[in-house]
Amino acid sequence: MTNVVYAIATMDSKGAELAFVADCLKATGLEVRTVDVGTLAPPTVSPDISREKVLNDCLLPSDNDRAAAISAMAQALATWLRKECESGRVAGVIGLGGSGGTALISPALRALPIGLPKVMVSTVASGNTAPYVDCSDITMVSSVVDVAGLNVVSRTVLANAAHALAGMVKQFRQIESNRPALGMTMFGVTTACVTRVREALECEGYDCLVFHATGTGGRAMEKLVDSGMIRGVLDITTTEVADEIAGGIFPAGSKRFETLLKHRIPLVLSVGAVDMVNFGAQETVPEKYQNRLLHVHNSQITLMRTTTEENRRVARWMAEKLNTATASFTILLPTGGVSALDAPGQPFYDPEADEALFTELEAAIEPQENRRIVRLPYHINAPEFADAIVFAYQEQVT
Repeated sequence: MTNVVYAIATMDSKGAELAFVADCLKATGLEVRTVDVGTLAPPTVSPDISREKVLNDCLLPSDNDRAAAISAMAQALATWLRKECESGRVAGVIGLGGSGGTALISPALRALPIGLPKVMVSTVASGNTAPYVDCSDITMVSSVVDVAGLNVVSRTVLANAAHALAGMVKQFRQIESNRPALGMTMFGVTTACVTRVREALECEGYDCLVFHATGTGGRAMEKLVDSGMIRGVLDITTTEVADEIAGGIFPAGSKRFETLLKHRIPLVLSVGAVDMVNFGAQETVPEKYQNRLLHVHNSQITLMRTTTEENRRVARWMAEKLNTATASFTILLPTGGVSALDAPGQPFYDPEADEALFTELEAAIEPQENRRIVRLPYHINAPEFADAIVFAYQEQVT
């Protein structure tokens, strides 16, 4: 593995700070390349890699629109850095930025493979970092003070961040497994099902990766499928689609399922936790939903029962994606309930709403020989349903 680390910043405003980080990294014995992604004035310190090389004949907007310039440079950096990584030259990356620099650099870091050391020192790292990290493994470091000059605080924080990256790079170990990896989606209300499936497949020699179906969880799973690390998927808990269509806080995203289908991997799906939409604390539930059936999961999460019509919309949304598949897939429908809350005596038990979901899925999925939709007379957390999922996956790979 090469030992070159890339240090990135807008060097028209953060040249001295990036040079300091580069010196810290070099002192550990690493080879470093500084990269300028400035969009305004010339760099205050000469970079190893100029913004012109990053842009690679792309042009920045000439109308002094800073937002447009940041967006254009962000796209160019992501393309350039991904190519550098594919060439095998990248051992790790560190970025420095305020709000604009973080928005510029973080998309490029997200485009890098899971496991490659990546650190972002940022003025916005103490707030909501989800827009910057998303489903990647970026390490965010709060700069505490602005990244504007070298002082007793900034030197300390920047040095710590540099040494953290150096440690990641120097101690990097590629974790190898001779077991094929499978992706699975789970919520607390589908844990019994997924746990039984996972344990059964682990006994058969699979390396099972379970993803919390919180929007980023589904996207993280698909990112690993795209990287070739996951060989098959049991998408048991597709609750993210309910949040997507109803405006919950854990949305699937507009491209959910597309990567799974593009790679033609073995795929078994179900409708786990589609009976619920997730919101934050109860007072944050949108006003239009305040009179709906709500269940306080904890102080930070409030669940809303999906209606018959919402379930039909979920089914149509899923079908629109799945109808593009050219490989086989199986959908298993648990007619006894789709989550721990959707069972007799539980607050979300609503067979009529579930039936709307099942019926619409069966109608909307275009029939083909390699597509199966199977109803099973079990609750999703019943052992029999978990065993049926395992059997369906085994059928896919034989």
